[in-house]
Amino acid sequence: MEPQESRIAVIGIIVEDRTAVEAVNRLLHDYSDGIIGRMGLPYEKKGVSIISVVMDAFPDRISALSGKLGKLPGVTAKALYHKNMV
Repeated sequence: MEPQESRIAVIGIIVEDRTAVEAVNRLLHDYSDGIIGRMGLPYEKKGVSIISVVMDAFPDRISALSGKLGKLPGVTAKALYHKNMV
C-alpha cells in the first residue's frame, strides 16, 4: 500500500444560522494544523456568512472537517480538491 499524500483543497462554507459561528470556529481551530488560509465574508444583504478555507492535509482529514461542518445546523460545507497531477 502506497503512503498517503496530502492534498490541496478548498472548503466552501455558508453559515445561515449565526448561532453556529462558535461551533464553526471551534472546528476550524481543531483542524488548524492543515489550514493554509481562511477568508470570511459577512453578506448582510442575504443574512449569511461565507467562509473559504484552504487546506493542505490528508484527504480523510479534509473530508472529516467538511463533514463535521456540514452536520452543524444552519451550515452548508463542500470540499473541492486539487487534481494532484504530478
